[in-house]
Amino acid sequence: MRKSFHILVIAICGCFSACVRTQPQIIVITSTPPPETSTTTPQVQNQAVIPMDPQLTLTHVSTGATSQPDVLSIPEQYEVQPGDTLSAIAALHGVSIETLLSVNNLADPNILSVGQIINLPMAPSEQTNSFKIIPDSRLVRGPGSREFDIATFINQQPGFIRTATDIVDEVQVGAVEVVSRVSLEFSVDARLLLALLEYRSKWLSQNEIDETRQLYPIQGVSSPDGFDRSGLYKQLSWTANQLNRGYYGWKHQGLKTLEFDDGTRLSFASDLNAATVGLQYFLALNNNYLTWLQQVAMEGFYQIYTSYFGDPFLGAIEPLLPNPLTQPALTLPFSSGETWFFTGGAHGGWGSGSAWSAVDFAPPDDRPDGSPSCYISEFWATAVASGVITRSENGTVILDLDGDGDESTGWSVLYLHLASEGRIATGRIVQVGDQIGKPSCEGGFSNGTHIHIARRYNGEWIPVTCDGCSPNNLPPFLMSGWTMYGLINQEYQGYMIKGNERRNAEQGRLAPDNRVSW
Repeated sequence: MRKSFHILVIAICGCFSACVRTQPQIIVITSTPPPETSTTTPQVQNQAVIPMDPQLTLTHVSTGATSQPDVLSIPEQYEVQPGDTLSAIAALHGVSIETLLSVNNLADPNILSVGQIINLPMAPSEQTNSFKIIPDSRLVRGPGSREFDIATFINQQPGFIRTATDIVDEVQVGAVEVVSRVSLEFSVDARLLLALLEYRSKWLSQNEIDETRQLYPIQGVSSPDGFDRSGLYKQLSWTANQLNRGYYGWKHQGLKTLEFDDGTRLSFASDLNAATVGLQYFLALNNNYLTWLQQVAMEGFYQIYTSYFGDPFLGAIEPLLPNPLTQPALTLPFSSGETWFFTGGAHGGWGSGSAWSAVDFAPPDDRPDGSPSCYISEFWATAVASGVITRSENGTVILDLDGDGDESTGWSVLYLHLASEGRIATGRIVQVGDQIGKPSCEGGFSNGTHIHIARRYNGEWIPVTCDGCSPNNLPPFLMSGWTMYGLINQEYQGYMIKGNERRNAEQGRLAPDNRVSW
């Protein structure tokens, strides 16, 4: 088992100036990330393919590398930028922190300076298997996902899943509620989550499941990195977040390689689609190369998926996004004439693994010193466009802009951390500027009152900016003439520009450059 490392911080002396090491300035995250930010994952026991008799005609051909690739090659180099961390550099290039440490002589790996040169392993000579496991619209909860009846499917299974329960938000709920909630929150198709439950722990087909597999049906073991991921909700949330990490990392953040626990590295095959990359990434976590190679072939996970849900490519919506994609006109999510605080730059729409599609704003309440940071604001979040409210629960409101009542089709906007008190009801038709709810800490994770707002199209999270996209055919996040910008590889950092005006994402109310109005 590899050692786990905390996220490392970078010392900077200014945005683009040379760094003096005498008094390092530590960069501050400008909004509240979830408590689980580590990408370290516990060891997963090797899984054999469950014998099935699917009576299917499989049309795919399994191709790709079959020999053990080289572990490390001659290093390339990366120049540290303001705000970089060693863990972020590792994630960006698809390597572990341990690999970076093995090819660098760092006096103090906890402190980096702007302009410092970090050696990187050269791109691997071997590629991953080019067999496409699922289309993008079978990983993303996109068009058609709503038609899958989760309750009917689970109630028809003979296995443990029919009677499984978990405690979520201090309430005991069944597997139907858990799978539905995770699918909605992370915008990951429920069929994929269910197939992974069967593949890892046979929850669909077997009734007798040992206690460890009841608590950890996906990972198979407890979490040695210190995070409590016991129970179905946490297991599926971790799964959805990692699937998204691979999917969106490959599409938007330049993720090009896989690394296994023994240091074996592969480049993703050039002709793969994002959903297959997401699955390849997920199945590689704490796995060995030869076992993983079997799991990503036709005879692996694909066999289990098709035995329950048929050929995933039949009827799939491809592509999910038109080219180019055009954003409708949006206003800022609060009333004209009010001054709010831009507290969070580009970060995950739901979980750090999803596209960095969200930004944060804090309301203008003048709170007395020493008062709690979590409170229900007296100010209202408002509709950024006309549409219909398709979901209002657990601090979340979904505004569907095409008005069909299906958040998995067309444009939708997610609001998070809206208090139940006064929050708009599901089914309401709204006009731009209508009141949606009051900012709070409700829903997700937050240690300070604010609203989190993100965009999706056909269920896919749309990043705030996408410098890593090739080609870059995605529209910038534009509200009331303000264009949002993220900083490359720096979650929660960013700025917004309107004409000659600029506002920087800063946590707190004392910095004048994060105040915005329209």
